[in-house]
Amino acid sequence: MYTFNPGPSQVYPEVRDYLTAAYDEGWLSAPHRGEKFTGMMRQTILDLKAKLNIPQDYTVLFMGSATECWEVLTQSLTPTRSHHLYNGAFGEKWFEYARAQRPASTGHSFGLDELPDITDLPLGDDTDLVCITQNETSTATQLRDGFILNLFNKLGRALLAVDATSSLGGIQLKYIKADVWYGSVQKCFGLPAGLSVMVLSPRAVARMRQINERSHYNSLTAQYEKILNYQTTHTPNVLGLYLLHRTLQDRAPIKFIHQQLQERATKLYDFFDGATQLKPLIQNPETRSTTVVALQAAPAVIEDVKRRALQQGLQLGSGYGNLKANTLRIANFPAIPDAAYEQLVQFIARDFA
Repeated sequence: MYTFNPGPSQVYPEVRDYLTAAYDEGWLSAPHRGEKFTGMMRQTILDLKAKLNIPQDYTVLFMGSATECWEVLTQSLTPTRSHHLYNGAFGEKWFEYARAQRPASTGHSFGLDELPDITDLPLGDDTDLVCITQNETSTATQLRDGFILNLFNKLGRALLAVDATSSLGGIQLKYIKADVWYGSVQKCFGLPAGLSVMVLSPRAVARMRQINERSHYNSLTAQYEKILNYQTTHTPNVLGLYLLHRTLQDRAPIKFIHQQLQERATKLYDFFDGATQLKPLIQNPETRSTTVVALQAAPAVIEDVKRRALQQGLQLGSGYGNLKANTLRIANFPAIPDAAYEQLVQFIARDFA
């Protein structure tokens, strides 16, 4: 069975061996203040920076989920308000959550085949954080490097925070073009859910120290101070961290993974742009996601494709939110082998051309 669900998604087959090793090596009961754990954390951070090309002066933190990252960023980096640009459910949820905590926060939605207009952003001196979703899982759209750079150059004192949940670990990101990046491991890292990674620029760390918010167990300041000793503010997901540690050691550098995913995405879009009953939801090549491909058709066709694909051992991802009935989604994540996509294309070409 291959699963193309965009999250939680297919895990690397080696995870089975990692789980056995975690038990045999005593990680399931390892104290999280001990040298064994802190040594593993130190190596994991080194490997993340090396494999993902994260600058050495950036800080890596670990949390429970991307949703927790929303909370921490609102608590610790947004004393007044944030401004959100979004075109899908997850970017909008981030905005709604931030507004619930900081009512002055504002948002702007844009179309699926559009790029946001950044010429006249409503950013005053009281805007603490500008928030974007680099890869919107619900709509299969993507904001590319050029847009992020142009936005970053217009922000003034505001920090730029990027939700990269569906691309972190799969696409080569230019971390110096934003202040905060975060994502969960159950997508491009090919691991079970329950862990997220946050990356902070030196500018974000300086702002965090200036604000010095300490009212929560997961306040950014407290987490930063703990990670200096490779520890966490709370009992962490030791198993999840161990699995990340092991899989990073076996992964290729991000430039090779990026190239593989880009080539696969190009082939998938070329195929579905052709004569099939399924058509790409996103028409503009500049806004199409590399790691999540959304396809549209009549609801009856969508249900028929998913049902018959499952009979072939292919689990396709459903559409999300108001796109659920007439779309399906295909994850293009590193843990899914090329053979799975070859089987999928053959199935569609045979039964739905």
